[in-house]
Amino acid sequence: MALLEIENLRLSIGDTPILRDVDLVIGAGETMGLVGESGSGKSMTALTVMQLLPNAARAEGRVTFDGIDILSAPEAAMNRLRGDDIGMVFQEPMTALNPVKTIGEQVAEGIRWHTGANRADAEASARQILDRVGLPERQFPLSRYPHQLSGGQRQRVVIAIACALKPKLLIADEPTTALDVVLQAQILDLLRDLVAENRMGLLLISHDLAVVTDMADRVTIMRHGEVMEEGETAPTLSAQVHPYTRQLAEASMHVPARPHRDAARTDAANLLEVRDVVRDYPGRRVSLLKAPEPFRAVDGVSFSMKPGQSVALVGRSGCGKSTLARMILALDRPTAGEIGFLGETLTARSEEELKPARRNMQVVFQDPYGSFNPRHKVVRLVAEPLHLLDKAPSSAERREMVAQALTEVGLRADDMDKYPHEFSGGQRQRISIARALITRPKLIVADEPVSALDVSIRAQVLDLFADLNQRLGVAYLFITHDLTVARAITDEVMVMHDGRIVEEGRTDAVLDNPRSEAAKALVAAAPDLRRAIRRRLVEQG
Repeated sequence: MALLEIENLRLSIGDTPILRDVDLVIGAGETMGLVGESGSGKSMTALTVMQLLPNAARAEGRVTFDGIDILSAPEAAMNRLRGDDIGMVFQEPMTALNPVKTIGEQVAEGIRWHTGANRADAEASARQILDRVGLPERQFPLSRYPHQLSGGQRQRVVIAIACALKPKLLIADEPTTALDVVLQAQILDLLRDLVAENRMGLLLISHDLAVVTDMADRVTIMRHGEVMEEGETAPTLSAQVHPYTRQLAEASMHVPARPHRDAARTDAANLLEVRDVVRDYPGRRVSLLKAPEPFRAVDGVSFSMKPGQSVALVGRSGCGKSTLARMILALDRPTAGEIGFLGETLTARSEEELKPARRNMQVVFQDPYGSFNPRHKVVRLVAEPLHLLDKAPSSAERREMVAQALTEVGLRADDMDKYPHEFSGGQRQRISIARALITRPKLIVADEPVSALDVSIRAQVLDLFADLNQRLGVAYLFITHDLTVARAITDEVMVMHDGRIVEEGRTDAVLDNPRSEAAKALVAAAPDLRRAIRRRLVEQG
């Protein structure tokens, strides 16, 4: 008998249909990949199984877990199932965890509730599962709080909570989206081991086809609340019978067309120069008798960029990438070293003296919605950098400049009178790029600009970056942990590790033949759809 069986599931919220006749089956010890773009119904399918739907939601059809009719189960019965027999790992661990409770309290909470164990026994069990997910007591005592952990460590805590009672079914909703490739590989290995050890069913929700191919026995592909295709993972993604499956696969492997760069631009004077930059932060005091040693986030970094050049800064979480970017943007000051831009040294300049540099250097953030004021219309959001101009434009000139910037990124001029919530994720990122372009900068620093986007939207945004680079000559510094993005969009790559640049060179040369251990680890851990399909087909004979 199947562990989880979903048959003809229909879901609506109010008068809006969300899911249409969804069928899905998971057996014990089996991993099912649930793939689709944002709005396809993946998460709503998972929330239906957990019965964590909005009040206005109405579900019909049949959802059976281990012989239990989920749709008709009372809340008391679902409370017993959640955490005990069904665990769930949410996409964003910082919002899934309680910031005012220690990690020990949060893991032990479910154990005490479901088993009736006393505090000491529950904490002992919590310690055991935290050790199991790679958070040993010596480094990660139960007294730590979520904000004291990295993103990957917090995700391990969420997995520990979900797996503390060895559930029969684990639902993992985009569990590795925000993690660097090495951490992602570690988390996926952990999930794979837990499935094998406990004969646990795993519903892995993801938009990353390479990850799903590596992990899942079978795959279900959804679009607009409907199942487009289902079958064994490698054969399904290899054959690509359904046009939408083929569309997702092509977007996953998409590389923008990038004409060969002419020599004149690469022989020009440097646009950006970073010289022996160091950034220290105060360390934690461990003894009243000994002064705390500073923590060195960036350690003697030097590099330069030419006009129109596209450079990737890659590395694991915590290696110093974002700290370096903040100093380049003059949002933080180096402890030592200098940063030069357009022939001028930025270090130690006042805010007023930095205005010309800020006008010529803009930023695109990872989460466009989080960087927008939701109460402001697009015209105001895109026009925000115009205060950096020497002469403030009139209201009519401002609207004309916003219209031009929106048109350049593939949006319509009349989109300026809408609010951010009226756009898709990809469109919001285009608005973010329009805001960066409006002052006609020479350099754009893009901090993980596509990591939160679906594969097809990511392909469109990467095409846009490549087009603007060729058409407007904008230089890019891409901060990313996604080597596919680095390979697709950049001329050169710098690998950062423990605050230092440990390897740099032409992107294809570094990624095809990495020399440093840090670069080798990144390349080895990076998911690759073609390689994953070939490996799985060979394994299946």
